[in-house]
Amino acid sequence: MQSPMAERLDQIAPFHVMELVKMAHALELQGRSIIPMGIGEPDFTAAPAVLAAATRAMSDGKMQYTSAMGLPALRAAIAAHYAQVFGLEVAPERIIVTAGASAALLLACAALVDKGAKVLMADPSYPCNRHFVAAFDGEAQMIACGAEQRFQLSAAVVREHWHEDTRGVLLASPSNPTGTSISHDELGEIVAEVRERGGFTIVDEIYQGLSYDSAPFSALSMGDDVIVINSFSKYFNMTGWRLGWLVVPPALVPAIEKLAQNLFICPSTIAQYAALGCFEPASIALYEERRAEFKRRRDFLVPALREIGFGVPIVPDGAFYVYADCSGLSDDADQLTIDILNQTGVVLVPGLDFGPSTARTHIRISYATSMENLQEAMRRLKDFFGARQQ
Repeated sequence: MQSPMAERLDQIAPFHVMELVKMAHALELQGRSIIPMGIGEPDFTAAPAVLAAATRAMSDGKMQYTSAMGLPALRAAIAAHYAQVFGLEVAPERIIVTAGASAALLLACAALVDKGAKVLMADPSYPCNRHFVAAFDGEAQMIACGAEQRFQLSAAVVREHWHEDTRGVLLASPSNPTGTSISHDELGEIVAEVRERGGFTIVDEIYQGLSYDSAPFSALSMGDDVIVINSFSKYFNMTGWRLGWLVVPPALVPAIEKLAQNLFICPSTIAQYAALGCFEPASIALYEERRAEFKRRRDFLVPALREIGFGVPIVPDGAFYVYADCSGLSDDADQLTIDILNQTGVVLVPGLDFGPSTARTHIRISYATSMENLQEAMRRLKDFFGARQQ
C-alpha cells in the first residue's frame, strides 16, 4: 500500500537538540542536578512593561483577531525602532508581524521557493532553516564554511556555488550555532552578487540585538530588496510568546499578506499588545543591561573552554553560543555530549543538527544561563575530562 505521507518528510530530519533535552529531563526527574546549556533560550523573562501591557490588553478585552499583517501600532513601533537604533527609515507597510521568526521564515519560503529551487546557506547553520526550504520542495545547498570564514558564507563562495537552479541565499547574522556575524562590507558584497543574478537574499537577524564587539547594523541598509527576519524571542526575552516579524520589499507585501491570511489568520493578539511594551525606554535599558550580562558570560566561558581543551578559534561576537571544536577530546561529538550529560548533568548539543561538515567535531554550548551555572558547569567538565585522562 502506498504511504499517505508526503515525500518531503524524508528531507526533514529530527531535531536532535530536543532529544538531548528529553534525556536531561528524565535525569532531572530522577533527582539529578542538571545545568541547561543546550537550548537557545534566555534565562531572562519578559520586561515588566511587557507584562503590564499584556495585562491591560486582557483587562480591556483586546483579544479578538488582528489584521494578518499585525497591529498597526506594533508595526509602527518596529519601524521606529529601526530608525532609532540603525538610522533606517523602514515603512511600517513593509513590516509583517508573525507568529515567531519561524512563521516569518515559513512565509518567506512559501513566497519564494519553488519545487527544485536551491537556496545557498552555510554549513553549519540552524537546522530549521533548511527544513523550511524543504517544506516547499526546495533544496538547501549547504556550503561547508570553517572557522577561517567565521562559519559564514562570503561573496566569493556565493559566486563559486551559484548554479542555474539556485534561487537565493539564506543567511543568519549573528548565527546559530556559531555566534558569528557577517561584516557590513562582506554582506554588501553578498547582496550585490545575489542581486546581479536575480536572486533573493533572506537574512535572519533574530540575534542582531545581542551583538557585543561592534555597532550592530541591519541588512535592510543594503537595499529595499533584502528580506529580513527578526523576533521578540532573544533580545526581547519573549520566547514562549511566539512573536516575530518580517520586512519585505514593497512588491512582495501583497503575496505575504495573502499567505499570512490563509496560513495563520493572525499572530497572537495578546502577544502583540504585550510587545508594545518592549520599546519603552525602561525596557530598552533593561535589555541593554542583559546584553552586557551575556557578554560577561561569553568573556568567562571562552577562556574556560580553551583551558579544558576545547578549540575556540573564533570568539563569537553575538547571540549566546560558543561553537567549540571537541576533536582534540573525542572523535564523536554526539557520544561525547551523551556521556557528559549522563556523568556530569551538563546539557550540551552536538554538531549533528547543524550540518555534516562539523557534525562529529563540534559542540554548541549556550551561555543563556546564569554565571553561577556556567562556573559550576566548567568545574564539572574539568573534572570529567581530567578523569578520562587518568
